[in-house]
Amino acid sequence: MRIIDNQDYKAEIFIEELLKRSQLNFKNVQDIVDDIIDNVRNNKDEAVLDYTRQFDQVSLTSQTIKVTEDEIQEAYKKLDEKLISILQKAADRVRSFHEKQKGNSWIAPDEKGTILGQMVMPMESVGVYVPGGKAAYPSSVLMNVIPAQVAGVKRIVMVTPPQKDGSVNPGVLVAAKISGVTEIYKIGGAQAVAALAFGTETIPKVDKIVGPGNIFVTLAKRTVFGHVSIDSIAGPSEILVVADDSANPVFVAADLLSQAEHDELASSILVTTSKELAYAVKDELIRQTEKLSRKEIITNSLKDFGAIIIVNTIDEAIEISNKIAPEHLEVCTREALSLLPKIKNAGAIFLGHYSPEPLGDYMAGPNHVLPTSGTAKFFSPLNVDDFMKKSSVIFFPQEALKELSDDIIIFAEAEALTAHANSVRVRFENA
Repeated sequence: MRIIDNQDYKAEIFIEELLKRSQLNFKNVQDIVDDIIDNVRNNKDEAVLDYTRQFDQVSLTSQTIKVTEDEIQEAYKKLDEKLISILQKAADRVRSFHEKQKGNSWIAPDEKGTILGQMVMPMESVGVYVPGGKAAYPSSVLMNVIPAQVAGVKRIVMVTPPQKDGSVNPGVLVAAKISGVTEIYKIGGAQAVAALAFGTETIPKVDKIVGPGNIFVTLAKRTVFGHVSIDSIAGPSEILVVADDSANPVFVAADLLSQAEHDELASSILVTTSKELAYAVKDELIRQTEKLSRKEIITNSLKDFGAIIIVNTIDEAIEISNKIAPEHLEVCTREALSLLPKIKNAGAIFLGHYSPEPLGDYMAGPNHVLPTSGTAKFFSPLNVDDFMKKSSVIFFPQEALKELSDDIIIFAEAEALTAHANSVRVRFENA
C-alpha cells in the first residue's frame, strides 16, 4: 500500500492511472461472448442447455431448468432460521427505503382546455442475474429485485448458475422468495443474459436485465443493450475514506480491506490530513490482512490500486474524492455531516465513524448497486426509477391548437420539415 504526499503531485498521477483501469479490455472474451449470444439467439433452449453442460457440468432439460416451489421450500429447510430472519429484516429495510422513491403520474389541465401530464408506469418484465459460482450473494438478490417489485414490475425473472448437483444456493432461493421473484432458472453466464434478452422456448424475453456477474456476463449485458435495457456496465469495486486525526486506524483499515477482498482490480484509498493516521493505517492493513481468508486477492489489490494520500486540509481531501467519484465514500471526521454539501460525486456516502461500508451492503436500506469507475459523476445507485417508464400526455382542443398553429408552422419550416408544418396547417385551411 503506497503512501503519497499530495504536495509532490504524485496523487494526480495515481488518480489518472486509477480512472483508466478497466476490466473490459478483453477482445478474446468478447469474441466468445458474441458466439454464445448468436448461438442462443438462433438455437434457444438447445444452446442454453449445451452451455450449462459445458460450463457448469450440469445436465438439465427444458423441464428441469426452472426452479420448482418444492425446491424453494427445501431451501428454507436447509437455511439457518436466524439467517432467514436476517434476510427478511434486510428486505424490509430495503423495501422501506425504496418505497420513498416512488414517483407518481400527474395531469395538469389549464383554463384553455389543454391537458399536459406524465404517465409513470412499471416495466412489464425484468431479468435479474445472480452469481452462483464460487460465491453466491443473497444480498444481491434483495438489492436488484426489491426496487423492481416496489416499482410494480409484474414479472421478475431470476437466473443463476446451478451448483454441481443441479440445485441452487439455498440462501439465494430464500432471498428470491422474500423479494418477490416470480420465476427462477438454473442458468448462468453469457448464455443466461442472451436467453433473457432474446427469449427461448422455455424462457420468455424480458425488457431489462440487471445484476452483477463476471466478465462474460458484463460483456454479454453490454452486447445485448439496445435489444433490452440494462442497469450499467459495472467495474471493479471501490472505496475512498476521507479521514482526519479523529479516525480510528483499526476501523479505517478494516473498511479499506472490506473492498480490497472483492478482487485484484478493487481499489481502496485513504485520503487524510493526518500523517500519524496514515502510517498507523498502513501498519493495520498488514496486521489485519494476515487474518483474512482472501489474503492473496487483498495483497494484490492494495499493491496495484490502493493508496494512502496525505493532504493539508479536508477540503483538499474532498476535492480528490470528487475527482475520483468513488463507488463508496466514507467520511470519518469530527464533523462528517457538515461536509455533505461539499460532496459532489459518490455512489453512496457513509458519514461518521460508525457507518462502515458493509452496513450499506446488507442492512441500511439504500441500494448497494452503485456506479463505479468514476461514473458516479453522471450515474446513480440502482433505484425504483430504473424499473419505470414515463410517457408524456398531451391533449389540445381545437382552439388551443389554433392559437399555437402559426408558431408551429414557422418553427417546422425553419427546420425544413414541411410535412410537420402541413400536419398543423391542414387542420385550419378551411376553418
